[in-house]
Amino acid sequence: MDKAKKPDISEHQVIPFWRQGLTDLDRIFDNMRRDFERSFSSLPVLAIPPLVVSTLSCDVADEGDRYVINADMPGVSKEEIKLDVSDSTLEISAEHKEREEEKKKNYVRKERKYLSYHRTLPLPEKVDSSKAKAKLNNGILTIEVPKLNPTPKPKTTQVQVQ
Repeated sequence: MDKAKKPDISEHQVIPFWRQGLTDLDRIFDNMRRDFERSFSSLPVLAIPPLVVSTLSCDVADEGDRYVINADMPGVSKEEIKLDVSDSTLEISAEHKEREEEKKKNYVRKERKYLSYHRTLPLPEKVDSSKAKAKLNNGILTIEVPKLNPTPKPKTTQVQVQ
């Protein structure tokens, strides 16, 4: 009696299902990527300096009769600051541009820096925008905006702890 011959596993190559037939698909995607890169390689490269828009760090303090706002604005001069105050909002913006040129024996180096700040702050109460004051000192902009209706100082009572 002849026994049925069992197939020998070593005769068959085991290939995971995700690798079967994907070599053609891989080749198609590689060709497509290469053609895509070639089509854009002939275009000129534009060297546009990035415009840095920075969020403005602000502290707003209620002094009772006015709001005092401190805003960090390093590297900006007072001529570059635009400040708009309305009845209930304060808008601070600034744009700073620097150009530096250095010439040496065999090269010229030119660098540019563009910096922009913008922040709109809603104020909790109506203010008198015509009496607002601002001062820039060591990169910190201090703005004082008087309130239309000053907040009365709360009456405090000292309580003894037992």
